[in-house]
Amino acid sequence: MHNYKLFSDSSCDLPAFYIEKYDIGIIPYTVSFGDGTYYKEISELQPHDFYEKIVYQNIFPKTSLPSIQDYIDAFTPTLQNGKDVICICLSSKFSGSYQSACNAKNILLESYPNSNIAIIDSRQATGGQGLLLYEMAQMQCTGYAFERIVSEAERLRDTAKINFTVESLDYLQKGGRIGKASALAGTILNIKPIIIMANGELSPAGKVRGFKKAVKTIIDMTQKEIGEELENYQVCVLSAQNMDRAEELKQLLEQYANYDILEIPFQVGVTIGAHAGPTALGICYIKKYNCI
Repeated sequence: MHNYKLFSDSSCDLPAFYIEKYDIGIIPYTVSFGDGTYYKEISELQPHDFYEKIVYQNIFPKTSLPSIQDYIDAFTPTLQNGKDVICICLSSKFSGSYQSACNAKNILLESYPNSNIAIIDSRQATGGQGLLLYEMAQMQCTGYAFERIVSEAERLRDTAKINFTVESLDYLQKGGRIGKASALAGTILNIKPIIIMANGELSPAGKVRGFKKAVKTIIDMTQKEIGEELENYQVCVLSAQNMDRAEELKQLLEQYANYDILEIPFQVGVTIGAHAGPTALGICYIKKYNCI
């Protein structure tokens, strides 16, 4: 029996199958649609319903990070049962979720001074964060002790990367990631951005004309970056609203090489979908825990 429990904020977007399989605790972000009502991600609002709402009602939502109390409420039952806590959070360059969790840790250690609580900045988001969490679950199943899994996770996180694109630039523009003029020009000229998430930051990696070419570009990037080390990397595909596209991308990726791709695609959830929009599509990878 493990003497610690894994947690993550909901921006990890790890499919429910894996969350249940590895008994991972999820602390949700909340989202508002401008009416003053907040919904907790997953428990009160599923991604499907979220995308239906923003697409068909043309709403640009706002998200709120988990509060200190949210983390205290999530961690307390585990500490009361005599187990330690390891929690990973959305990149601290994107959100204050990591700081909320750290503050909760400091408060809880006053009541549980003999417990261990580790808060890890994933330096990632969505599938990149989810893959880190998945690899941590593999370490836990292998029998890694608390201290070792924390140190290995902190090394592993910098091997994670997301290559993605979007068909619509509206949400990136609304979120301040690109200017209005760029969004307008992109729409008129059918320009699609190539965006990467690595080392805690979101960065532009180029732009191409047409969504099909954008998809081909992120596949080529992944192939070049992983190179001949296919067996050393865990890969997943992700999509926002249209999960059929994720399956199509998975099949395309498998035509290029024998990648170790997780069977269940990741769906971009409320936290990241509010900023990337419903058309995000990407490939994520991370070094396997026993290959670093």
